[in-house]
Amino acid sequence: MKTIMTKKYKILTKYIKDMSSETPNLETYLFVKEQISKYSLNIDIQSKALKDKHVEINTTLKFGDKENNDKKSYFEMVFSSVIKINNEVNEKKDIEKIILCDVQVEIYPELKNSFENMLNNSGYTDMKIGKEINFEDLYNKRFN
Repeated sequence: MKTIMTKKYKILTKYIKDMSSETPNLETYLFVKEQISKYSLNIDIQSKALKDKHVEINTTLKFGDKENNDKKSYFEMVFSSVIKINNEVNEKKDIEKIILCDVQVEIYPELKNSFENMLNNSGYTDMKIGKEINFEDLYNKRFN
């Protein structure tokens, strides 16, 4: 008999908290249009406990030039999710996994889509940030 895994949390709301696209001038725009495929994506996850087992999670994507070019654009988005963790979840490592892995897997498709729309709306048409992120792997690597 197969056991059904029940989710240990519920996403109450999610929204774009902050969004930034900076390209200072036309010369930079034209240069970046040629170089943007070399840009790299960084992800940062911060959380803040609220009351009654509610947690605010801010997932930040930063997309930028890792080389020392004078002409560069910068893109950042902070995606906020507010979750309620089920009452029976009390272990710190279970809560960490929910925040760093489970919620991220659930919100990432929407976050990635919003981020790519921002890039497209900033003039970098058909730009995809590409890689899928394996949050399960990232989470497991933290402890090894």
